[in-house]
Amino acid sequence: MVELNALAVSLPDAGKALGIGQSSAYAAAKNGTFPVPVIRIGGRYTVPTAPLRKLLGLPPLTEQSPEVA
Repeated sequence: MVELNALAVSLPDAGKALGIGQSSAYAAAKNGTFPVPVIRIGGRYTVPTAPLRKLLGLPPLTEQSPEVA
């Protein structure tokens, strides 16, 4: 299972969460058909988890309040 509790995940992890193999995920990202937005930073692909969580029917991440001592 892929952890989707960060702001973004790697393309292979996003593909795994969607049941898409690594090479298919990279091909889809390259030709613009990956099911959620993909951000390219240098030579790396990053996938924001908010649209990924929405597509998977998961609740959005909530902001954690700082603990008061």
